[in-house]
Amino acid sequence: MQIDLHMHSNVSDGTDTPAQILEKVKQAGIGLFSLTDHDAIKGSREIMSLLREGDPAFIPGVEFSCQDELGKYHILGLAYDPGAVSIQAVVDLGHEYRMRKVRGRMAKLTEEFGLVFPEEEVVKLLNYDNPGKPHIGNLMVKLGYAESKEQAIREIINKVHFKGEYVRPEEAIRGILDADGIPVLAHPSYGSGDQLIFGEEMEERIQRLIGFGLRGLEVFYSGFTPRIREELLTYADRYGLYITAGSDYHGRNKLIAMGDTGLAGQEFPEGLKRFLEKVLP
Repeated sequence: MQIDLHMHSNVSDGTDTPAQILEKVKQAGIGLFSLTDHDAIKGSREIMSLLREGDPAFIPGVEFSCQDELGKYHILGLAYDPGAVSIQAVVDLGHEYRMRKVRGRMAKLTEEFGLVFPEEEVVKLLNYDNPGKPHIGNLMVKLGYAESKEQAIREIINKVHFKGEYVRPEEAIRGILDADGIPVLAHPSYGSGDQLIFGEEMEERIQRLIGFGLRGLEVFYSGFTPRIREELLTYADRYGLYITAGSDYHGRNKLIAMGDTGLAGQEFPEGLKRFLEKVLP
């Protein structure tokens, strides 16, 4: 069975609607999928309302951007109860921080780079469900401040001196667990920016998150090398964690194909089998 448990719709920073995600999943022959929008569960709820008999299996998902003293983490919440108060509380907190970051970044772009954003464009951007760097980048292209969204983010947005607020990993993990969900560390080897995490630093992070209730690692992920996968498989086995697979598909916003997880042709490891037994009827 083909699996993809990490995708984004236009509810966060993807370009496809939830309905389009569902259609593309069917066309791609994916048998189990999840929509993991940043700090949002609206898209997962929409897909659940669209599912019909014979459609691929779906589990609700979310991706929380977190930070603590050891750095940044992205925590996936999978197979939670979408009606649970606890998951909505973390979504609301993450959304509040996200909106503050967008306003703060744009103010810094004006302060440090002299960029001027027309008020009507700012209002339009803030009306997105979960605006972020890609939305600011697209606006900069529209206003002639950059040639591409990627250039805007790499050469300008990422260089502003701005410190945002983040949900702490223990807050995200507790909210997911209290909603009967499974907290999973997304793309564990990728830290902040271009940071790569291996060895003792990786294990320290995993141990810390297990202390908060972490249940799984995203071992199969687009862009991961065999070496990265092998290291993560070792930690998953050592600590008895679930294993998941995700592409991080964003539609036109990233050059990543739906279903590109590195799992194709691989034997399902024990941690993935246990995860499937947990989430599938």
